[in-house]
Amino acid sequence: MRLKLVPEKTSFDFFSRWKLWLGLSAVLMVVGFVSFAIQGLNFGIDFRGGTTIRTEATTAIDVGQYRDAIAQLDLGDVSITEVFDPSFAADQHVGMIRIQAQAGGEALSSDVIAAVQSALDAVAPGIKFVSVESVGPKVSGELVQTAVLAVLLAIGAVLVYIWLRFEWQFAVGAVVALVHDVILTIGIFSELQIKFDLAIIAALLTIVGYSLNDTVVVFDRVRENLRRYKKKPLAEVLNISINETLSRTMMTSVTTLLALISLYVLGGDVIRGFVFAMICGVVFGTYSSVFVASTILLWLGVKRDWSKPTTPTGNQFANVDA
Repeated sequence: MRLKLVPEKTSFDFFSRWKLWLGLSAVLMVVGFVSFAIQGLNFGIDFRGGTTIRTEATTAIDVGQYRDAIAQLDLGDVSITEVFDPSFAADQHVGMIRIQAQAGGEALSSDVIAAVQSALDAVAPGIKFVSVESVGPKVSGELVQTAVLAVLLAIGAVLVYIWLRFEWQFAVGAVVALVHDVILTIGIFSELQIKFDLAIIAALLTIVGYSLNDTVVVFDRVRENLRRYKKKPLAEVLNISINETLSRTMMTSVTTLLALISLYVLGGDVIRGFVFAMICGVVFGTYSSVFVASTILLWLGVKRDWSKPTTPTGNQFANVDA
């Protein structure tokens, strides 16, 4: 018995309330823009600058104990990771501690560093600070610019790819959907003031790829059906195509969400921000592939004079459940 999240044959009219869905998207995007303009993002150490301390101890590193010990010093955002290397000795445990820049200077004072070492010595006797390095606001600002450029280049590459593979109307619909997903995800991080670091940039780039995959599957089916149903209105062809790929879309999204929710609950604080961004991206990406991208395509229209025969182009399994 196969698992079915939606019936094998569906006939939903996805464009009967398109004004409601696009209106909801517009409102959420405006809220995100307003939140970003008023309170901005809660940038992590990667973008604000701070101090990186490389530690070495003979006892195993307990990230939770390290974090609790440093939390008593009230130094703000602190990131702790353990470093693994095959060349390390059995009793050589190396960690990286990153502490945000403090008011009045980018580097921690010698007194603060001594206080951190004293606090950690209580949970890891004999701990050594192998190196202490500081990252200033200038470097952090360059990281912000590079991150924004990476996202824009990814979206630009998608525009060119879809334009070459389909038609320019498909490309515009896909890019609008991608921008929609990225803006809503950043808006949620701004509204909830969740820490925004380089891991979230990686999540945004992953979201672009995920949303694009969903959109291309739908658009592939749309292109096939435009050749198959040459006299049907575009809205009807779009509805047929989305319904035919709905089973695949829901199965992919739900199984991905199950894995992400498990990671969010059990994965710990280190990856929680990344996973939360991915959860938002999967939800928004699925929504935009069905409603936003297709609605933009309906508005722009597309030529109907293709003379090529209908051939599957990689989505012949788009309606497979499991």
